[in-house]
Amino acid sequence: MNMPQSDLVQAVDAVGKPLELAIVLPTFNERNNLETLVERLDAALQGIAWEAIVVDDNSPDGTADMARQISLRDPRLRVIQRIGRRGLSSAAIEGMCATASPVVAVMDADHQHDPKLLPGMLRAIQSGEYDLSYASRFCEGASTEAWNRPDRVKASGFANNLARKVTGVQLTDPMSGFFMLRTETLRADAHRLSGVGFKILLDILATVETPLRVKEFPLDFAARAEGESKLDRTVVFEFLVGLYDKWLGRIIPTRFALFGTIGAVGVIVHMAVLSAFLTAFGGPGMKGQLVGAFEVGQTIAAVCAMTFNFFLNNALTYADKRLTGFVPLMRGWAKFALTCSVGLTANVGVSAILVHYGIHEYPAALVGVVMASVWNFALSSKFVWGKYGAN
Repeated sequence: MNMPQSDLVQAVDAVGKPLELAIVLPTFNERNNLETLVERLDAALQGIAWEAIVVDDNSPDGTADMARQISLRDPRLRVIQRIGRRGLSSAAIEGMCATASPVVAVMDADHQHDPKLLPGMLRAIQSGEYDLSYASRFCEGASTEAWNRPDRVKASGFANNLARKVTGVQLTDPMSGFFMLRTETLRADAHRLSGVGFKILLDILATVETPLRVKEFPLDFAARAEGESKLDRTVVFEFLVGLYDKWLGRIIPTRFALFGTIGAVGVIVHMAVLSAFLTAFGGPGMKGQLVGAFEVGQTIAAVCAMTFNFFLNNALTYADKRLTGFVPLMRGWAKFALTCSVGLTANVGVSAILVHYGIHEYPAALVGVVMASVWNFALSSKFVWGKYGAN
């Protein structure tokens, strides 16, 4: 971006004024959107001392490097490059806690959110009449026509209805990603926010103990200017994760609950494989032959279920630490198999002993699975997706 000298002087002068507003921009592969967005922010926020904080999840397209290049010319732009941490909500929280500005906004960097709304949203907060202002896609005067995604509009409407019923937050668009509030309000409850698979606005509104006074602004929701949507097939799952976290997260840790849920699905896989094996090779023969077939079938079923659990946990439970690429995936699978090997041994051994003493095959297999699950979670969290993982 070739910024004129007069604009550069204005940018430097703005740094010397009392900071009024920080705009947090969570990004992933948004390199081609940043220059134009900074220009749009500059045009919309004339006379306002502002800064923009790009919180980038180590984008492979070099988004963080582009942000640093722009910041050399416009010091109002800063960048936080996160290594080994992912997620829109956690990025927004980290960015909001990184500013000294009394007021902070969160918006997308893909040009779907209109920066022209920012001054009005700021005035609403500075007036003292409102604690939070946000842009709604579904209030009177708003439009999603330019988005041209009726499927996503319908899905967003469903998510909003569900969110209102579950949390009691009565807004036309509690799933909006474009909002503004006082920084001190955010910091006071930042430690209580889930930051996991949850729309951050809804998370804030459902977390703060004192109801916030909210001002709504109609938004003409635009199509993306560049790149692809950050939403993937896990978005519905992550939304449900956020709702669970608000319901039961303090009783059962969310990640363990997810691991256990996937493990329960893995049990179905395990039983299906075992049943197929016993049907094919167990036969109606002697007891000893059945026990031998069971041990082999139980081992094969356990390996199949373990592989199923690894790939599903990688995509969902550890989405913020997701392993990508063939080599990291295979290395991760090997580590997962290694950390689960003791659990697998206990699984097969205990269940085989139970069968030997006359316990039915399926209850015996279930006991083995349950005994292995806690071990699998504890070690895989650390050695596969944690500090010693294959990221």
